[in-house]
Amino acid sequence: MRKYLPEAALVLAAFFFGVTFPLVANALDDAEPFAYLLIRFAIAVLVLGPFALVIARRGSVAERRLLTRVGLLAGVLLVGGYATQTIGLETASPSTSAFITGLYVVFTPLVEGALHRKSPPKGVLVGIALATVGLYMLTGADFEFGAGELWTLACAVLFAIWIVYQGEYAKQVHPIPFTTVQMIVVVVLCVPGTAAQGVGDLTGLAVFAAAFTGIACSSVALSLQVYGQRHIAASRAALILLTEPVFAAIAGYVDGERLGSVELGGAAVILLGITIAELGPGREQIPRPELVEPHPF
Repeated sequence: MRKYLPEAALVLAAFFFGVTFPLVANALDDAEPFAYLLIRFAIAVLVLGPFALVIARRGSVAERRLLTRVGLLAGVLLVGGYATQTIGLETASPSTSAFITGLYVVFTPLVEGALHRKSPPKGVLVGIALATVGLYMLTGADFEFGAGELWTLACAVLFAIWIVYQGEYAKQVHPIPFTTVQMIVVVVLCVPGTAAQGVGDLTGLAVFAAAFTGIACSSVALSLQVYGQRHIAASRAALILLTEPVFAAIAGYVDGERLGSVELGGAAVILLGITIAELGPGREQIPRPELVEPHPF
């Protein structure tokens, strides 16, 4: 069972991301997006920070320098993804935004292939194609492209680069300090956006959502994702993370939303694509982490 812990970590991370989607959507009816992100990630830093400090102090000076350097850039990529998605949502519909954002599963193998100069396994490519079709069916997106859709496409590309970048260094740094440094960057870079947008109405629901997702999604799920990427190639990790909209659909059903046969079929196709990638030939596993000089990025 231990050999499946990385996959389980990624599925659990996607579960936290997905099931909290209705809660976040309701909270953003009250609070402004950047203010919500600032509060959410600030709470996450307060929760995870003490553990990160203890772990980081055990490492060498070289390890702490590597952690700081790669964590800062990963944090900038993460903020870029959130910011472009937020700007895109001003004009793009939520369903279209969800579909285009999910296209990071397509861009991730392109980025990874360009970096390592090799193509992903055929099983992964088939799984990605199926999962993309399933994502379209699940979200009910349309193909009208305007400024909002282009911003969201930039979001998908940034998230793909972030996933690959994390995978390159996740083998060499501890997940908890790595996640914490990224979250500190998110907090700092959300300050200008909050100043521009304002805070909105910090209702009890908005504060609860920020606190809950700060702990469950930012502290726990992001750390689980880094752990999973220590052992799993970025393309496969991105595909497994695409279970997020499936969990979001389940959470929406519990919240009172009813899915039609097309949406349910889309969820099934996503799971089929992931199954093919996981069980098909060429399943790529990353060796256990060692502190070696990373591939230049």
